[in-house]
Amino acid sequence: MKIHVHAVHFDIDPKLVGFIQNKLNKLETFYDKFISGEVFLKLDKGDSNKIHKKHIEIKLSVPGSTIFAEEKGTTFEEATDLALEALKSQIKKFKDKRNEVEHKKREIPAEEEVVEDDF
Repeated sequence: MKIHVHAVHFDIDPKLVGFIQNKLNKLETFYDKFISGEVFLKLDKGDSNKIHKKHIEIKLSVPGSTIFAEEKGTTFEEATDLALEALKSQIKKFKDKRNEVEHKKREIPAEEEVVEDDF
């Protein structure tokens, strides 16, 4: 899966990019038909100018849909882990829904029996 990592108003460390890509590639064990992924990293100022919350938004493209999660944490690694947990549950729901629809398409309705009354 191609993953594009964007840092908003700051320079990103290559180690962090590798960490995020490694984590997102592990999602392919749950679902292997991802088209692409986009990650946006932002720094949110807290009450004090010295404290910055780390904000991550992850958007994954799958055939026919998009899966999205956003989280905040004290570090980008923590926010990434939280977002991945949210993505895992969304992927599971997406797969269950897709499998349910495919199963309904495969069902063939039984032929109705015609009962004739003899009068």
